[in-house]
Amino acid sequence: MMTRLKTLAKRMQHYAAHPQAVRYLAGVSFIEAIFFPLPPDLMLIPMVLAKPQDKNRLALVTTVASVLGGLVAYYIGLYFFEAFAQTWLVKMGYADFFNTAHDWFDEWGFWAMLLAGITPIPFKVFTLAAGVSEMALIPFIISCTLGRALRFYSVAWVVAWGGAKIVPHFEKYAAYVGWGLFALALCVFFLLK
Repeated sequence: MMTRLKTLAKRMQHYAAHPQAVRYLAGVSFIEAIFFPLPPDLMLIPMVLAKPQDKNRLALVTTVASVLGGLVAYYIGLYFFEAFAQTWLVKMGYADFFNTAHDWFDEWGFWAMLLAGITPIPFKVFTLAAGVSEMALIPFIISCTLGRALRFYSVAWVVAWGGAKIVPHFEKYAAYVGWGLFALALCVFFLLK
């Protein structure tokens, strides 16, 4: 499995240099929110490195496509969870993440989805859980958009600012940054409550 993921990651980075790279980025961002195992950051980072002046446009494409994919996953969770998604979650090893996400929706609702957009926990797990939990659609869309925008714009801006020298550090500490943003958002949530 790991060898296949590494091969897939290399292929994604190869497509980041393709003339139609923005379309590929949108496609990967869309399917990642539904079932794809690798994050769109693997394409976003080399594309921003190649054209730092396009960082905002690339982050916007990634965000919009991810939210649209999240909507598809939401409806899969809402209408087809037992028929399709439940087996897939177990097969991919996401069952525990799903249970955690489902518990978060019961407790935090909107905030759980917003935080899902920035954490290292697979986004697709939360989009499915939002559907299963029957989260209201408008708050779902708003929270997905805010969370994903925060993540992808942060990645694009940091890479554009730091250039190639920051990428090894970014890859090494990305999970910590995601959890740090999660902790910050959680503090804001409790302060507002």
